[in-house]
Amino acid sequence: MIAVNDLKPGLTIELDGQVYQVISSEHHKPGKGQAVVRTRLRDIETGKVFNKTFNAGVKVQRAHVERRNVQYLYSQGNMYYLMDTENYEQIEISRNQIADVVPWLKEGEVVHMASYQGKLLGLEPAHVVERVITKTDPGVRGDTAQGGTKPAMIEGGVTVTVPLFVNQGDVIKVDTTTGEYIERVSN
Repeated sequence: MIAVNDLKPGLTIELDGQVYQVISSEHHKPGKGQAVVRTRLRDIETGKVFNKTFNAGVKVQRAHVERRNVQYLYSQGNMYYLMDTENYEQIEISRNQIADVVPWLKEGEVVHMASYQGKLLGLEPAHVVERVITKTDPGVRGDTAQGGTKPAMIEGGVTVTVPLFVNQGDVIKVDTTTGEYIERVSN
């Protein structure tokens, strides 16, 4: 059992015989009354996302999820091919099952594959990845009092806000959970 106060994004819980993945969790203490925890949950079976509010201190059953390291090999059409790094078994997954993670996949990189009772929950890329900037405007200093920012497209098609000194072809670190720029690795 886990207290709802300890719910974090990515955790999986069981409620009324259904398995849900926590997308977000926020503690709220109104002026009067008991504190509550507002959550956004994703139904593992249907993929539906909904909001649920719990009273603080309530406990829920944690769903035990199996995580394996898999290497992303390639994609062909709507299918993505991965390889289990322990037994070298090849796994075939449709784009619909992993649509939210596809922009973060890069051939040859290892990601975590999460499953519950043999059913695929999804792929979890590394928290921080290094990507090459494929498209951005040249940085022009001018109207900014502080350091300015600009949009930049990285490998995979994700647009990230970067400082003006970052240029096309530079390698940067990006947080995959928020999509935020962390630092420039090389230029």
